Amino acid sequence: MPLQTKIPQGDILSIDIGGTNIKACLLSPKGKLLTDFKKTPTPKKSTPEAILEGIKKLTADFKSFEKISIGFPGYVKNGVVQTAPNLAENKWVNVDLAQQVSNLFGKPVRLINDADQQGLGIVSGKGFEIVFTLGTGFGTSLLFDGELLPHLELSHLPVNKTDDYDDFIGDRGFNKVGKKKWNKRLQYIIEIYKTVFNYDKLYIGGGNSNEINFDLDKNIKLVSNKDGIKGGAKLWLAKEKYHVHTTYPQQK
Repeated sequence: MPLQTKIPQGDILSIDIGGTNIKACLLSPKGKLLTDFKKTPTPKKSTPEAILEGIKKLTADFKSFEKISIGFPGYVKNGVVQTAPNLAENKWVNVDLAQQVSNLFGKPVRLINDADQQGLGIVSGKGFEIVFTLGTGFGTSLLFDGELLPHLELSHLPVNKTDDYDDFIGDRGFNKVGKKKWNKRLQYIIEIYKTVFNYDKLYIGGGNSNEINFDLDKNIKLVSNKDGIKGGAKLWLAKEKYHVHTTYPQQK
């Protein structure tokens, strides 16, 4: 049985698990940054055990918080990781990471896809908005009037006969074809999204967004990780549907 079922009011430990680094900070309920970002390299063997240990060490100095937000680079449903192709893929099948973190800290946890958490903090909340994260892989989130739509692993749709979006525009694609051709690929993908989704606004972030060398449409905006920091707070204001689930610590 869970130790509690009422969401506490108070500060938030916000964690972002990426293919390169794990980052964390404390936020106020309104999304104000209360501490600097701390980060540690994502373990090379990114098993659930290694990630949990990395979170434990990274956050050892964070004491005063009442709940936890986690952005994770994979498909998450009800706080359970279904897949994580950019980590130790075959180790992340039906992993109850939210429950493990909740039990570790004795605090309630909301765990969603990392691009979704970024999206909550970035978007204007008006109309249909999409967020791209260009990093180890290709992350996407879809929001309508500021509300998360059910997460879709669009990065694993095929973009040609041999590649999915992750391979085509993520780190593997960048390293394979170089900056010039990678930018051409990104322009191609943007055109696909304009045609398929007819979005009101597109936001592009992630480490490789710094490599963009072409002019963007007026309804496309470059953003940084810090722009999305409020997502860790807004996650606790989001409606609790199947893609925004609260996990409570269990009795030992």
